[in-house]
Amino acid sequence: MVDIKRGTQKNTFLALFFVGIVAVMIVPVPTLLLDAMLCMNITVSLLILMAVLNAGRPVEFSTFPSVLLFTALFRLALNVSSTRLILLDGDAGDVIRTFGSFVVGGQPLVGIVIFLVLVVIQFIVITKGQNRISEVSARFALDAMPGKQMSIDADLGAGLITSEEAKAKRQALTTEMEFYGSMDGAGKFVRGDAVAGLIITVINIVGGLIMAMVYGNMTLPQAFEKYTILTIGDGLVAQIPALLVSTAAGILVTKGASEQGLGQEMGDQMLGSGRALRLVAGLLVLMALLPGMPTVLFAIIAAVLFTFSSTIEKSRAKFEADKKAAAEPATTKPDENAAPVEELLGVDRLGVEIGYRLIGLVEPGRHGGLLDHIRALRRQFAQTLGLVVPPIRVRDNVQLDPNTYRVLLGGQEIARGTLRAGQYLAMDPSGTAAPIAGIETIEPAFGLAARWIQESDKDRAELLGYTVIDAASVLITHLTEVLKKVAGELLSRDDVKSLIDNLKKVSPAVVEELIPGQLTLGQVQRILASLLKEGVPIRNLQTILEGLADACIETKDPRQLTEHVRARIARTIVEPHLDIAGTLHAAFLDPELERNLAEALAGTDGVANLPPGFLGRFVDRTAEALSAMAKSGRDPVLVTRASLRPFLAEAIAGVIPNAAVLSYQETTPARKVETTQRIAVAG
Repeated sequence: MVDIKRGTQKNTFLALFFVGIVAVMIVPVPTLLLDAMLCMNITVSLLILMAVLNAGRPVEFSTFPSVLLFTALFRLALNVSSTRLILLDGDAGDVIRTFGSFVVGGQPLVGIVIFLVLVVIQFIVITKGQNRISEVSARFALDAMPGKQMSIDADLGAGLITSEEAKAKRQALTTEMEFYGSMDGAGKFVRGDAVAGLIITVINIVGGLIMAMVYGNMTLPQAFEKYTILTIGDGLVAQIPALLVSTAAGILVTKGASEQGLGQEMGDQMLGSGRALRLVAGLLVLMALLPGMPTVLFAIIAAVLFTFSSTIEKSRAKFEADKKAAAEPATTKPDENAAPVEELLGVDRLGVEIGYRLIGLVEPGRHGGLLDHIRALRRQFAQTLGLVVPPIRVRDNVQLDPNTYRVLLGGQEIARGTLRAGQYLAMDPSGTAAPIAGIETIEPAFGLAARWIQESDKDRAELLGYTVIDAASVLITHLTEVLKKVAGELLSRDDVKSLIDNLKKVSPAVVEELIPGQLTLGQVQRILASLLKEGVPIRNLQTILEGLADACIETKDPRQLTEHVRARIARTIVEPHLDIAGTLHAAFLDPELERNLAEALAGTDGVANLPPGFLGRFVDRTAEALSAMAKSGRDPVLVTRASLRPFLAEAIAGVIPNAAVLSYQETTPARKVETTQRIAVAG
């Protein structure tokens, strides 16, 4: 409520300020009030310049285009008011008179030249350049917007960011585009202000001469001196604040994104290299030796630069030493002789080892933040699969290739990949994008052809239609896919006990009925692991346990219990594969083939009853059908009998990634089931 009230008060003040601008243009004001407003104009211009210098990113001063408009109108209103006083009274207050006398120094022509030089600086150098940069920035921001939106959607789909974070990023992207678009138009106000100042100055001089000679009985030299001094003072009072504001506009549109102010950033970049300062000092010494040059001045400046370079080198060496000392406790290996022997037996359940060139990915920043990504990944698994992924330990391994990483499960490697820190991976999902320079590679998660590109080529690649992601996101995407495949192995008995204990707090009856009276904790773990192995979420644990409690009265076989649970949570299983209309598009077995498989598996010899080579041909034909579905944009789903489902799921699990095998009972939640492929095997 307080914020709303304050916002209303500020909006009211802004409206009154605009009305005041119009009033100053119409109503004559006394010289004292004009002096106050001129001082306020200079103050506001300095405030704008300081705010721009301290802004980290251009969009942090998103109201700058509107501020530019109001300040330009305010200066024009002051020009109108001062012109009225100069022509009517021959006096426009202390500020204008002092500016004119100080700059002119008794020579009106000198004042005119200085004023024209200031106008040229603002009009041709600053304003023209700022307008061009704003125009180009607006065009590039608009062209890059679709690619950046795709990148945000990709991060959201991979679970690297939440929906709230994606919404905030989209809002920031829209704000950036609107800002550069507004700056493109607002720059015209600065240009128009410079032109208006020049015209007003000419009008004041000509009008003052006419007024002095016609109504003031002054000679031409007297009138020229008096009105030129006042007019030049008026022009300087208007043009100097305008120069400050236009300079601020140029700084804002040329400044890149940074967390630091412009002064600190420029100082670090220009004066951060001691070697560069020593080279400059050496060149100045050579210039000091040239005949006619001010030797002493050049020598003093060279000495200052050389001394400053030595100070920088010492400060940098101290900073690196402190940084190394701070990082040493985390990277130094513990003394194996001092540690208890029992501690050497511990094995991390999950771990990621990285080469030394990838250590920067762990540190927060534009090219890092790996630990934040891992935290987001664990949240994603908890929300989607209901699985609490164990802590993932990240550490460096000097025995690895510098650009290589590997994923460990129980101390054993289960996946490996290669990254290039500081670069971006560009993938062409459509296959139609124009070629782009880069290092060819294979995307580790899905095996797609890709290229590592430099950061400078990122925006261009997005404009060409490439999907561009940073190195840390590539690792996280790969890690996500790997963990999905081994989700069943991640679930330990302690994890199951923790899940059941949490459920017991809200639903104690189902837990007490099932465990340990009917099933042990180990049996429940096997069933939940079987569900996770096929990508079935166990988040609805209450329904799963209720299904087990009903089914275990008839059987204790884990496979049959698993199938019963799948039928109970059929809606959860089939929903991800439905289209917008609720239709399930799936592949089906030929009835005769399905019957033969069922009869063969029902026998005592199981698969041995099948003809030689039949199983291989069947898997190949099934893989072909499901691949055709995936290429057409549909989920690879196979529907069969409940008795065949576990066998077929296990047979094709390693052949078609992300393929789902459902039973007829599990398709009941679908509004409609359409046959996309019919699988038959000859002989």
